[in-house]
Amino acid sequence: MQYRTIADTVVSAIGLGAMPLSIEHRPDETRAIATVHAALDAGVTLIDTADSYHWHAGEVGHNELLIARALARYGGDTSGILVATKGGRGRPGDGSWTVTGTPEHLKQAAEASAKRLGVDAIGLYQLHKPDPAVPWAESVGALRELLDAGTIRAAGISNVTTAQIREAHAILGDGLASVQNQYSPAVRDSEAELRLSTRLGLAFLPWSPLGGISHSSLDGPSGPTSVGTAFHRIAADHGVSPQQIALAWLLARSPAVIPVPGASRPVSITDSARAAELELSAEELARLEDALPG
Repeated sequence: MQYRTIADTVVSAIGLGAMPLSIEHRPDETRAIATVHAALDAGVTLIDTADSYHWHAGEVGHNELLIARALARYGGDTSGILVATKGGRGRPGDGSWTVTGTPEHLKQAAEASAKRLGVDAIGLYQLHKPDPAVPWAESVGALRELLDAGTIRAAGISNVTTAQIREAHAILGDGLASVQNQYSPAVRDSEAELRLSTRLGLAFLPWSPLGGISHSSLDGPSGPTSVGTAFHRIAADHGVSPQQIALAWLLARSPAVIPVPGASRPVSITDSARAAELELSAEELARLEDALPG
């Protein structure tokens, strides 16, 4: 396993995106906890969750509580695990997502998340999405207050622009530790945000990092398979999954990148974690770059 840093915390270069364990079509709790344990067994020390990762109405914090139970039941040492959570979004239970970025909501949400996770202070608390109805500085100001109060140890922002990163950095200074935007072989709209994060020394956590990589046997019958892309051909050369190649490609983009692939089965996160052991050659990276859409 390679390691990277979020603020002053060393974490595995591949994290676990825990959302699939709690939203629609989630696995039963036995398999969900087995998936978390498989991640820990594979050396993963970063788990990404949110209070809005749930399926039905009235389930706020479902994923946070699940992660807390999984860690409590793990037989090994969990003191080095960083659980990163998020606040500012909601799920009414009809499949839709809402955004609430008022300082009052964010402060209450963070305190509730800490209680569900069973911690005195949240290691990394991320503002899930800017609220267009609330001035950005006010939402980020709530993170400043949470840092000053000791409710959170580091702050992150998600689904943001370069201007929002700069403004948050001006308000939070060293308290700002990470940016989490969608980024994958198929979706590279956040190239500028990645470059800025790297310059500012912020960790960049791509969500949905496997976008554009077709489903394989690891994922079951949920989608079509393909063998026609450069990711698949290079995967065959290495004898690994195309998902591993995609994650290794992401790691090569910048030392700031820490992908958090989602998983709902132990085999999936075990496979993803192995991407940290891969080193792609300059020629292979060039082949992948040439094959990217757009």
